[in-house]
Amino acid sequence: MPATFVIAGGGLAAAKAAEALRAEGFDGAIILAGREPHLPYERPPLSKGYLQGSDERQKIFVHDADWYRDHAVDLRTGVSVTGIDPATHHVTLSDGERLRYDKLLLATGAGPRRLTVPGHDRDNVLYLRTVDDCERLRATLSAAGRIAVIGAGWIGLETAAAARAAGVEVTVIEQERQPLLGALGPEIGAVFADLHREHGVDLRLGARLAEITGAGVRLADGTPIDADAVVAGIGAVPDTELAAAAGLTIDNGVKTTADLRTSDPDIFAAGDVANAYHPRLGRHVRVEHWANALNQPAVAARAMLGRKAAYDEPPYFFTDQYDLGMEYLGHVPPGVAHDVVIRGDVAGREFLAFWLRDDDTVAAAMNVNIWDQGDQLKALVLSGSPVDRGTLADPTVPLDGLGGPGRPLS
Repeated sequence: MPATFVIAGGGLAAAKAAEALRAEGFDGAIILAGREPHLPYERPPLSKGYLQGSDERQKIFVHDADWYRDHAVDLRTGVSVTGIDPATHHVTLSDGERLRYDKLLLATGAGPRRLTVPGHDRDNVLYLRTVDDCERLRATLSAAGRIAVIGAGWIGLETAAAARAAGVEVTVIEQERQPLLGALGPEIGAVFADLHREHGVDLRLGARLAEITGAGVRLADGTPIDADAVVAGIGAVPDTELAAAAGLTIDNGVKTTADLRTSDPDIFAAGDVANAYHPRLGRHVRVEHWANALNQPAVAARAMLGRKAAYDEPPYFFTDQYDLGMEYLGHVPPGVAHDVVIRGDVAGREFLAFWLRDDDTVAAAMNVNIWDQGDQLKALVLSGSPVDRGTLADPTVPLDGLGGPGRPLS
């Protein structure tokens, strides 16, 4: 009998896995089951172009419906995998159907972390994770006079930028002393704080939310803030319920090897849900960004077909806010202090930033509104070689060759 591969999830990682399996020559059955009623789509436009109305809806989809038919992918929209029986190699679907699989890929993603303060269940509290969430938020921004955004992470700041573009007054409430503190540190977080203040955002840092009221929100110090709607962007939680119930190893996501194999040899995981061993970094890493969902499925597909594979790309993410475009490559473990070296014009928001370890190797690099240095930045991150800090900061010295010969990042 031809093999049957089941993909649990309906996002970018799921669609790219089906694509990769066919590209690798797999001619068995592929069943892709996603709980949303839509074709698999990409999430970055939901907080960027599609939210702001500059991208058409059709641009968010990974493939059109014809692609799944032409590539013999049995796409089940609005139907999710609700149970896994690893012993018998069966999954149960939400419509009651029971399917046998030879290999199973978990691409269940992550869900928004929910508010728990009083008033969290009010109708005007919004989240941004799905295309339906995005369309509700778009409608809100077209009608609201002012909103409160809880959290100054990527979703919160991109939502704030979209709201300001729509002419909506915005207050951002963040308990840390700078935006993006955990992701970028205080120096670069300050860049984003200044950016949003210049565009009229009322940025409340070091502030805690106490309650959502009928008129807006109330802070822990008693300060009331008027808002027609509240948008929560306080992080995401990997969707591990299915994997945990099946007895797979869970540790900040579904724990996998470098080839994205879980603790069950016939079950794999990719995208936001996967806490994968990274051979360059020498540790497990779970990254909730587009690049993993885009690129990990090809590795999982090869491993599902019994071929040698490992995902060793450095983590990557990007953002677009107002006139600031940024790309970040590399990995700085949370809570580990790194020195930041800047090259370029921070005030003019055209610069490069480098996060250096104690041994002067480059752990991560970022370009802000400079678009011709991507290959050089990646080479520096991958090299693992010490650099001279003064040379790194000097824009007159080419980046080529600064990192020397490559070696693992760890």
